[in-house]
Amino acid sequence: MLRSMLISPWILLFVAGAALAEPGVPADETLKVEMPTSDVVESARAAVAKLGTEVVAGRYGIALERMYPKWKERLAQSQGGMDKVNEGLAKAAVQMQQNGVTLLSSKPQGAVQAFEVSAGKKVENIGGKPVESLIYTKWLLLVPTVTQFKFIQQGKTFTVDKNGFQVAISDKGRNDWTFIDGSTVTVNDLRSLFPNFPADTKLPSLEAKTLDTDAKH
Repeated sequence: MLRSMLISPWILLFVAGAALAEPGVPADETLKVEMPTSDVVESARAAVAKLGTEVVAGRYGIALERMYPKWKERLAQSQGGMDKVNEGLAKAAVQMQQNGVTLLSSKPQGAVQAFEVSAGKKVENIGGKPVESLIYTKWLLLVPTVTQFKFIQQGKTFTVDKNGFQVAISDKGRNDWTFIDGSTVTVNDLRSLFPNFPADTKLPSLEAKTLDTDAKH
């Protein structure tokens, strides 16, 4: 029972399915590397915080609404369609209640890792002539989170602090973030979506700490 509780409750949405990759970087071309501004990073953190607040308030559907579209396609394929996904989400919410699980908070915490993904082209007027260059079109940020919830087991109340992360993705210049929950994603998954995502990336921790709340009294 405890093992299942350690999974982010809105991610009983385990994803499998065919690769739906976005454009990679041609081997013979080099892209100029760009780092996000602090405004971009803070925008992603704020969006993750809002997502957590909504889920804690019981609005689990927001996790599907704001899920990265291609990841959502995989989810629908693996579950037999979006109707099945929504049905599973509703059942998960009921199961949480039946198991006495209460979400207390979910918020970003820790250093953010930022990456450029999705190759594209832009045309600039240089010296009166159109010059085409290859660019990255999206930001991908790994935003660490801490989710706290409590549950009752054999008459005792336990509190769990669960480390996790959200993969926040947006077109550059828009700060309109969609997400992939870190509980179900691997580096290979991200590389299947974004071929230039570094294979040696260390994803944020998914560790959990359980406290016997009753022992404090």
